[in-house]
Amino acid sequence: MTPAEVRAATSLAAIYGLRLFGMFIILPVFALWSAELPGWDKAWVGLALGIYGFTQALLQIPFGWLSDRIGRKPVLYVGLAVMALGSFVCAVSTSVAGVVIGRMLQGAGAISSVTIAMTADLTRESQRTKAMALIGITIGLAFALSFVVAPFLAAQIGVPGIFALTGSLALAAMAVVRYRVPDVAEGGAREPVRWSLILADGQLMRLNFGMFTLHAILMALFLVVPFDLAATGLAAADHWMFYLGVIALSLALVAPVIRAGWAERHVLALAAGLMLLCLLALAILPRGLWATACMLTLFFAAFNLLEAKLPALVSVRAPAGAKGSASGVFASLQFLGIFAGASAGGLIAQNVGNVAVLWFCVILSALWFIAALGVEPVRADVNVTNSI
Repeated sequence: MTPAEVRAATSLAAIYGLRLFGMFIILPVFALWSAELPGWDKAWVGLALGIYGFTQALLQIPFGWLSDRIGRKPVLYVGLAVMALGSFVCAVSTSVAGVVIGRMLQGAGAISSVTIAMTADLTRESQRTKAMALIGITIGLAFALSFVVAPFLAAQIGVPGIFALTGSLALAAMAVVRYRVPDVAEGGAREPVRWSLILADGQLMRLNFGMFTLHAILMALFLVVPFDLAATGLAAADHWMFYLGVIALSLALVAPVIRAGWAERHVLALAAGLMLLCLLALAILPRGLWATACMLTLFFAAFNLLEAKLPALVSVRAPAGAKGSASGVFASLQFLGIFAGASAGGLIAQNVGNVAVLWFCVILSALWFIAALGVEPVRADVNVTNSI
């Protein structure tokens, strides 16, 4: 990659990572924090977590389409400003409704598809999958960092303080867009996007479904895990040590798989199968501290691998001239999964119980495993796996 491509890819990866950092960082602490507040139950917790994904899903395609017309940077500025506003609303809210409205605004800053499309604009095709892989790796790092620092920050500044920090980071990201992300020639009239090329592409839709299930499972799972850890006697302020060990080991397991250069369809099937086995074990076996640690380590290994691979694969398979719109569909399914997993998981936990939430995750994982088995090799002129 040229210096300009490296600059563009690292800057945009940081912005993309921030979007998911704002979602990931409250997962380990939000359910336990809200359990102590008046008027909250698990269904409300699920809605507050999931509404972020709903507004993200609703606006990814319009934002991606708009960026194809008026340019990427104006849409990035608007999205980051709305995210910051929602974060500060959450920080000052003292009611259930206030937090839900703030989370809805956070999600309305739907710039993930725009970031992916701009990455494609600023990199050559021969280097594009490296840039997309960098975004995937950044997501994994944001995920790992958020789970480690969230319990510590919750003990120091509280969950409202975490929301305020997220808003401040969104404002800082606007400066990154202004001063670090290169300008590109964009805007003006373009040919209408042929949505049939995107929605009728079975391979793209398998990848989209994979991202949907991945985040639905994650959101539902973390309506259960914090309470399981608390039940073992591990204090909430010490959960960061548990997540640090689990995430570090999972990343160590992922690295050799990425370096091995296996075909992407094999990697997807392997990761989907591993995830299914881990969730089955959590649903069936006693969930003591060490058993939970082992299963979550393997689960996060599969999660991080898929999180790194799927955006790169979509960027290669997307039709020429419609990468912004294709990325919008991909991101919409991703965040729709967040909404579906959190909302359904909260209702199931409230009305049936935590074990039923785990079986809900097992069913989703089994469907994704079946879909992953049907992923075909990427076209011969672009080797996604080796680029990653």
